[in-house]
Amino acid sequence: MEKPLILVTNDDGITAPGIRALVEVAQELGEVVIVAPDAPQSGMGHAITISGPIRLHPNERVFEGMESYECSGTPVDCVKLAKHVVLKDRAPAICLSGINHGSNASINIIYSGTLSAAMEASLEGIPSIGFSLLDYSHDADFESCKPYVKQLIEWVLENGLDEGSLLNVNIPALPYEQIKGMRVCRQADARWIEEFTEAEDPRGQKYYWLTGRFSNDDNANDTDIWALENDYIAVVPSMHDLTNYRALKTLKQVETI
Repeated sequence: MEKPLILVTNDDGITAPGIRALVEVAQELGEVVIVAPDAPQSGMGHAITISGPIRLHPNERVFEGMESYECSGTPVDCVKLAKHVVLKDRAPAICLSGINHGSNASINIIYSGTLSAAMEASLEGIPSIGFSLLDYSHDADFESCKPYVKQLIEWVLENGLDEGSLLNVNIPALPYEQIKGMRVCRQADARWIEEFTEAEDPRGQKYYWLTGRFSNDDNANDTDIWALENDYIAVVPSMHDLTNYRALKTLKQVETI
């Protein structure tokens, strides 16, 4: 049988260990094409480049013998260029983004370049998964999560996803035998409590550095934060539709004003 075409991208850059781990898993399941940023693009969200040119160059130094490209743009730019320039008439069976160094659980999905790349693919009708490991270090160990990553990719390749849907997968940084399994759950209702540190540069000019802490007041046991805190992999189905359906009925009243 013909191997499925798998598009791989990320936001940590083409040389990040996380994307190498993801490619190693994907290679076992299909034909892999990589289009990733040429430098880290964390926190870019769904940003696209419209004020200047985007550079796209083949790069086989990182993934020798594979079809791979580095892009000067954002993670979303990578997916757009992959679809319209690199792949053209070749339709990916799935898009994989990651494996991100650090959490993209709860509200972090809004800011994440990793998940925005997956969301862009889903907008194009491509089933997609964003993977994140809860270890921010460059030398994070991805070996223990590989079997779970493979299982999820296989499941989506076999069963597909609803159109416009994607999976936000967060994995605790634990040895394989300590991970209890996977939990399909909802996004926790949490947020960042933000602060800006003010300082002066050597020329006496003020600058600001964003800091803060993560605050989760959602104590239910059906959320991604609960799953991760209890040693499960959190699998959250997500989508680009940001409509607040709970508010529709109440807001209908404005039609009669």
